[in-house]
Amino acid sequence: MQLVKKEIGDLGEKIAQKYLKNKGYEIIDINYRKKQGEIDLVGRLSDNSLVFFEIKTRSMSSGKYGLPEESVNYFKQQKLHKTAELFLYEKGYDQLETNWRFDVLTIILNIKEKKAIIRHIKNAF
Repeated sequence: MQLVKKEIGDLGEKIAQKYLKNKGYEIIDINYRKKQGEIDLVGRLSDNSLVFFEIKTRSMSSGKYGLPEESVNYFKQQKLHKTAELFLYEKGYDQLETNWRFDVLTIILNIKEKKAIIRHIKNAF
C-alpha cells in the first residue's frame, strides 16, 4: 500500500501523540499555525515545562529524503522559535518564567509490517 506524503505525516503525528502520552506528556495543542510557521505538537510535563515538538516522518520504503531530522535545519529552527514565542505570548505564558524547549521526534514507518521506529531528540536546538 502506497501512502502519499500528507498521509504519512498525519500517521506520524498520531503515532507521536500516542508515544508522548505514554511518556507522560500532556498534549495541549496540535498543529499550532501562524504565518511564521507551524508547531506540530505542544506538550506539557508534570513540572509545567512546555515542549514544542517537530515531528518528522518518513516511510521506510522511501529513502530518497534522507534522515528525517536533517530537514530541521537552521531556517526551520528559526521559524519554529518565532512561532513558539507567539504561542507563549498568545497563551499568556511569561517567556522568562516558563521553562520551554524544542524536541524533534523522528518516525520511520514500516508500512508492510505496521511498525514504527521512533527517535526522541530532546533539546534538539
